[in-house]
Amino acid sequence: AGWMGEKTGKTLTEFLQFYEDQYGVALFNSMRHEIEGTGLPQAQLLWRKVPLDERIIFSGNLFQYQEDSKKWRNRFSLVPHNYGLVLYDNKVAYERQVPPRAVINSAGYKILTSVDQYLELIGNSLPGTTAKSGSAPILKCPTQFPLILWHPYARHYYFCMMTEAEQDKWQAVLQDCIRHCNNGIPEDSKVEGPAFTDAIRMYRQSKELYGTWEMLCGNEVQILSNLVMEELGPELKAELGPRLKGKPQERQRQWIQISDAVYRMVYEQAKARFEEVLSKVQQMRPAMQAVIRTDMDQIITSKEHLASKIRAFILPKAEVCVRNHVQPYIPSILEALMVPTSQGFTEVRDVFFKEVTDMNLNVINEGGIDKLGEYMEKLSRLAYHPLKMQSCYEKMESLRLDGLQQRFDVSSTSVFKQRAQIHMREQMDNAVYTFETLLHQELGKGPTKEELCKSIQRVLERVLKKYDYDSSSVRKRFFREALLQVSIPFLLKKLAPTCKSELPRFQELIFEDFAKFILVENTYEEVVLQTVMKDILQAVKEAAVQRKHNLYRDSMVMHNSDPNLHLLAEGAPIDWGEEYSNSGGGGSSSPSTPEAATLSEKRRRAKQVVSVVQDEEAGLPFEASPEPPSPASPDSVTEIQGLLAQGLRAESPPPASPLLNGAPAGESPQPEAAPEASSPPASPRQHLLPGKAVDLGPPKPSDQETGEQVSSPSSHPALHTTTEDSAGVQTEF
Repeated sequence: AGWMGEKTGKTLTEFLQFYEDQYGVALFNSMRHEIEGTGLPQAQLLWRKVPLDERIIFSGNLFQYQEDSKKWRNRFSLVPHNYGLVLYDNKVAYERQVPPRAVINSAGYKILTSVDQYLELIGNSLPGTTAKSGSAPILKCPTQFPLILWHPYARHYYFCMMTEAEQDKWQAVLQDCIRHCNNGIPEDSKVEGPAFTDAIRMYRQSKELYGTWEMLCGNEVQILSNLVMEELGPELKAELGPRLKGKPQERQRQWIQISDAVYRMVYEQAKARFEEVLSKVQQMRPAMQAVIRTDMDQIITSKEHLASKIRAFILPKAEVCVRNHVQPYIPSILEALMVPTSQGFTEVRDVFFKEVTDMNLNVINEGGIDKLGEYMEKLSRLAYHPLKMQSCYEKMESLRLDGLQQRFDVSSTSVFKQRAQIHMREQMDNAVYTFETLLHQELGKGPTKEELCKSIQRVLERVLKKYDYDSSSVRKRFFREALLQVSIPFLLKKLAPTCKSELPRFQELIFEDFAKFILVENTYEEVVLQTVMKDILQAVKEAAVQRKHNLYRDSMVMHNSDPNLHLLAEGAPIDWGEEYSNSGGGGSSSPSTPEAATLSEKRRRAKQVVSVVQDEEAGLPFEASPEPPSPASPDSVTEIQGLLAQGLRAESPPPASPLLNGAPAGESPQPEAAPEASSPPASPRQHLLPGKAVDLGPPKPSDQETGEQVSSPSSHPALHTTTEDSAGVQTEF
């Protein structure tokens, strides 16, 4: 384990130097944008400033394979608003606030729906371990409907369902979890976020790795762990692979456990080092800001002087490269991106229209304003309904860059699919929130049922016009960014042999006091970007002029066309249940103690977005034996411990601990308070590794990025959800 710790430390030191360098540049860029503005069109829709925290996305039962007992167990599972999949022994355990078995942070995972697909990936991950035909595979699924969470480095999770419909639902929910957890760097992090992603790109380019990277998933520490494992993995395989003993399946099992244990070790090391450097740069930040504020004009002048010299040097080479290798392909890349993206955004519009229209019909047919609170509460959570949004998200699955992918070093289109899907969810929530705000204003006029229905229709039409404008702006920005993501790494790689070695000579043009805010490498990239930007802007503009895929022309600018609307959004968040529902808490499970009653009354209950539950008693076709109270250790663990020596252990859990993933039980850190969701995160948030044991201290799901957690017996996470019956009836949206 010594050489692994050393190798990890070396990679982290190298990366963190890039991060420190990029921090000053990102701080300068952020302060410059504050002064100069972004130049983006003003959004017409409102956005929700106070997130819908008290919601549970989904709950239900699924079967999980326990690797220690080699048996399938029925688990009650729920997904709270932070998208960590929480697994309980059963629903009773959840209701009694017994600590959960695990909480899974799914960043970096892929969902597999067939055991064969999984076995193929496992066989490829460790050469020479493909099982002979006829021999027992590493995993058998008792039904035809498995869902396997696969990760290239961390442990895997095995689930199965009884029906295809159930499998489809859980797949949509888990995909939503992955999409959310992958997007782990906060959007409102204007300095730390860009500094980190730029440092990752610069570090990988220094290793001659250009293009998109599939494992840019999760929070900073998860991404950093993936970066280390990308380099460490092959060495680890070469070192330990030949020393694994047993049948192919046993060696595969050992390898998965070894990889997971190493990943944990790397994660802990990365977490400590990253937090240390983050703290250091944040302490330096006030002094850097003071310099930037004082010398902003001189820094800009100095940077432009440097850029002009670099431009004179590379422009002839870059223009030829763009003309011959990029320009001819821009229209076809754009078309490939536009078709599925625009279909997805059209579907968002259609789903929103249908939901509001259905609600309007229900108002006419079922008692008008009395039921409005209930309907609006459901509508407010539409963007977080994995099943209703699935028809929008799946439009992106047809995205292909055939032929272009190899030419431009695009390892996978998943980066673009996920980004477009996140934009879809944001636009849906903006449309819903704008509709809520405008309808709430109309209700202040005390309309009759007939007037209310006309108001709903009028507000819907008004919101759809705003949605069309914002959808066009968001898509055009997405297309420009995607085209840059495809073409810039390709150009940098093409130009590297003739240009990169010449860059150090430009360093002398930077005044020493400004060296933290101007980097030659970044300025060079900006110059390269400018050489292709004109063609990209032109291509997107032409698509808009042709009215392709409902894109508005750039000349269509709506400047604050509805100022009163933005004033409305400054009010307190609307609680539809409190204001307009006559049903009180209706349907929630009765609290057993006065304290619980007060809590229940105070919070009403966590709103459940969607629920599917199968019968608690349902058993699998085989596996009738009761679950042992203390699981036995896997047979192969001793051998793994021997291989990894003393510094790194893949331990089996002690009988007292419910943790089943090999993390030492005595290392549970104390929970940290989660930052308020409405304010931008300050210093390092608590980063939790998938599989790391921690206390679930707070009484409700926190906003921190949860990894896999297991509560200590003393902690009782009071997650409240709706009462559900065994038929899966949704009692509240």
